[in-house]
Amino acid sequence: MSGVRLGVRSSHLLRRTATRRTRIKSRHTPCPRIEPMWTSHEIIAGGLKIHYLRTGGGGPPLVLAHGATDNGGCWVRLATALADTFDVIVPDARGHGLSDAPEGDYSASTLGNDLASFIEALHLDRPLVGGHSMGANTTLALIANHPRLARAAFLEDPVFRMEPAASTQEIVSRRARMREEAHARASIGHEGIVAQGRARNPLWDDVEFDNWATAKMQVRDAFFTAIPEAFDWQGLLGMVECPTLLVIGDPSLGAIVNPDAAGEAEHLCPTLEIAHIPGAGHNIRRDRFAPFLSEVGAFLARNA
Repeated sequence: MSGVRLGVRSSHLLRRTATRRTRIKSRHTPCPRIEPMWTSHEIIAGGLKIHYLRTGGGGPPLVLAHGATDNGGCWVRLATALADTFDVIVPDARGHGLSDAPEGDYSASTLGNDLASFIEALHLDRPLVGGHSMGANTTLALIANHPRLARAAFLEDPVFRMEPAASTQEIVSRRARMREEAHARASIGHEGIVAQGRARNPLWDDVEFDNWATAKMQVRDAFFTAIPEAFDWQGLLGMVECPTLLVIGDPSLGAIVNPDAAGEAEHLCPTLEIAHIPGAGHNIRRDRFAPFLSEVGAFLARNA
């Protein structure tokens, strides 16, 4: 698709899908803040109820997978910036947001299969896809195991580590700590979480915090108690056929992918290109939004 224009969406011409609009009733599951003309839906995909937000419009579909303890609404700033050009669709992963939270497997392969079922349920024709952290792992599993479903993908600081995989006991302990931290954070309430987020993340735009805080109150225990299988990112990268952009930050600021891992990824995947965003930690798009949008927007435009 040529002539793709990028810009901040100021008005919204949206279409409605055939799926049921979601009505939020429970005070225990707050609804994410969405732009005025976005739509909120739920759909059964692969036997799982998936909640998602959609900007609509006539552009090519772009599906974004969020990170651990986030929700689809956490893509609000990027989705708004791309909504004039793309039909941006942001699902809540299992155990997150307003989607189902089954007990059991929360591995990258399972989340990738969930995303594949979601794309098929919406009858999307080879959408562009992207993800952050856990969502980047999900996106990689999707494009590796379901190569015909996606046109191109970007990966924002996936969990590509060169050191040996953690033992099961280490994973159990880490998940238990995450659960305790999640409960402690939820106990201070939405406004407390927003205040905490602002204090700890001075580089983030103010639009990020509302949905981020909501997501922290929505994540379910089933996510923390699940023990995921080892994430074989090297093996998955070797299976990727579509154009893929790996977006990396600075490990000294908390980014996961270091130069050795990035070099290994480039070696394993001939269709991979790398964009380094200086001054960004793990939350690359939140820390350095303008250069992130420039790199990702140009990549999406080339491959739409």
